[in-house]
Amino acid sequence: MNDHSINPDPTDTRPILIVPYMWIGDFVRGHTVVRVLNERWPNRPVDLLTTSLCAPLVDYMPGVRKGILADLPRSRLSIAKQRALAAELRQRGYGTALVLPRTWKAAIAPALAGIPERVGFVGEARFGLINRWRWGEKALPRFIDKNAALALPDGTPLPPEWPVPQLRMPKGEASRWQQANGLGSKPAIALAPGSVGASKRWTYYPEAARLFTDRGFDVWVVGGPGEKAMAQEIVATGGPKVRDLTGNDLRNGVLAMASASVAITNDSGLMHVAAAIGTPTIGIFGPTSPDLWAPLNGLAATMRRKTPLPCQPCQRMVCTQNDHGCMRDISAAEVVETAKRVLATAGRSAP
Repeated sequence: MNDHSINPDPTDTRPILIVPYMWIGDFVRGHTVVRVLNERWPNRPVDLLTTSLCAPLVDYMPGVRKGILADLPRSRLSIAKQRALAAELRQRGYGTALVLPRTWKAAIAPALAGIPERVGFVGEARFGLINRWRWGEKALPRFIDKNAALALPDGTPLPPEWPVPQLRMPKGEASRWQQANGLGSKPAIALAPGSVGASKRWTYYPEAARLFTDRGFDVWVVGGPGEKAMAQEIVATGGPKVRDLTGNDLRNGVLAMASASVAITNDSGLMHVAAAIGTPTIGIFGPTSPDLWAPLNGLAATMRRKTPLPCQPCQRMVCTQNDHGCMRDISAAEVVETAKRVLATAGRSAP
């Protein structure tokens, strides 16, 4: 970020609360907001509201003092839980809350807690809940611009570059995790076959796993419990060198991405995790645009259909035309060859 875009204020020491988006990728991208706040107010501690799912990420985010756990239900208001959360927030004495989502529900607890400054964009008639209004969200080009702009003084021009999200692994933690899980020390390819929305899922991970193991690589399948069936199919096709590492604990996914030689993902939360850690990451895109949704950190390679279809990008959760051609026409062989080039460029060893 441009050093002259804001003037740091070291005199303010009031804690700040960020209410982020709770999807994994969006939560990782929210670390850019943390870094902007750290620069603007170097002596104001920054806490993040989090869910049980995203909580492990907080441990690897520099500049975050604490994660405040709040597993609020998505489908109902749950006033009792909002009040309990507000009571906890009140005790922590926050001076400012940045409410990144535009939803009414996201602003309730900070308002009930009486946090003096509650910053957010106009949306869902949140009058009284947000008291530091921002306008013009729809004019901002990218998701990161909408979020990080809230960390700047109102009316500040956007910088040419934002600080990139960071996930930092304590020394030795990843190698200890590999040893504890019997994963050995050979170069491994991490495959993340999941995503929110079926249309973003590339379906040739089993074939890619077989091609990698034929070349001597270990393969780790990374994801949540919803990817268990896909992982089993990948293991069945790829053979004994493929390990199913899917499960409920996101920390395993973070450590797998940190330990892998290269990560191959759909447009998903784990793509942002891998990129923020610094692992060379190959993102496979079809219905979404990498210009809008690729990690701010950058990708080692972006896989797309050679000739775009007229319907791309559609942003749909399920393909309604062209028989998913935007993803189906990206072959396993193309992805594997790209991974070999990425490994060579990154100087990572091959078997």
